[in-house]
Amino acid sequence: MKIIVPMAGRGSRLRPHTLTVPKPLIPVAGKPIVHRLVSDIAKVLGEPIEEVAFILGDPAFFGDDVVESLMELAKELGAKGSIYRQDEPLGTGHAIMSAKDSLSGPAVIAYADTLIRANFDLDKSADSVIWVKQVERPEAFGVVKLSKDNHIVELVEKPQEFVSDLAVIGIYYFKDVGVLKSELQHVLDNDITNGGEYQINDGIKRMMEKGMKFVPGQVDEWMDCGNKNVTVETNQRMLGFLEKDGENLIADTVKTENANIIEPCFIGENVVLKNTTVGPFVSVGANTILENSTIKNSLIQNNTKISNANLDNAMIGNHVVFNGNFEAISIGDYSVLE
Repeated sequence: MKIIVPMAGRGSRLRPHTLTVPKPLIPVAGKPIVHRLVSDIAKVLGEPIEEVAFILGDPAFFGDDVVESLMELAKELGAKGSIYRQDEPLGTGHAIMSAKDSLSGPAVIAYADTLIRANFDLDKSADSVIWVKQVERPEAFGVVKLSKDNHIVELVEKPQEFVSDLAVIGIYYFKDVGVLKSELQHVLDNDITNGGEYQINDGIKRMMEKGMKFVPGQVDEWMDCGNKNVTVETNQRMLGFLEKDGENLIADTVKTENANIIEPCFIGENVVLKNTTVGPFVSVGANTILENSTIKNSLIQNNTKISNANLDNAMIGNHVVFNGNFEAISIGDYSVLE
């Protein structure tokens, strides 16, 4: 089994946090989004992963440190790591075809901007499984249309009239991803675009037209990391799940002085808490100092110092110095507020 991860986007909706760090590398509950996603998919699949192929954008942004992190992720799964580049943002289908040398055999394609919780058996009798989640506002999503025998017969983008409430979450299994490769090559060769971009859906629709069997796979939880507010919410939910799983979320090297931790929280290596209450639902990255503060429902990255703060629904980047009494803030890397 292979896992193909398109992640070339710049994550503009999550700025300023993605000005210096690609969105898939933003930590949630102490672990980068893409690391958590790929590890959870591998766990769900329950079989050896042969290769993890990552599709990145501009090397000036997705640099050597990103590549090193992703290669380490593949190694942790006992898999070969491959790096491809999408030189232009020409759509989901174009991104996948940037990794055409790895498009053979059974594979999962997963877009690295969401997190899931799932436990199910993969239907390997199908040519493809498209993971979906029931949503309240299907008109805001791409959804699947099902036949009476529960096969996917159509993909509909943001339907104005009700088709179904099963939204496509951006994770797909293909019994032979080489078939998708062939259909996407036809899409590219014939310049079939939507909104000026080559889309995975056009390759999938060609597979459906040839009678291939598509079935839905449902996840228990689908968590977005698209902007600051939903990323903070996803951090909260993930911390709750990890606490139930019995994971140890507080490093042994944390130093406390007159501090109170209200779990669940993730507290990274060498964090210092002084005259501070942290939690619930707070993630604090390594080497961060928090003093004279009360912080809840927030996500704070590495090497940051926060003093005299009362924070709720905050997301603060790396190497930040913050001294104040603001709430509901979003501060990018290397910022100073005193």
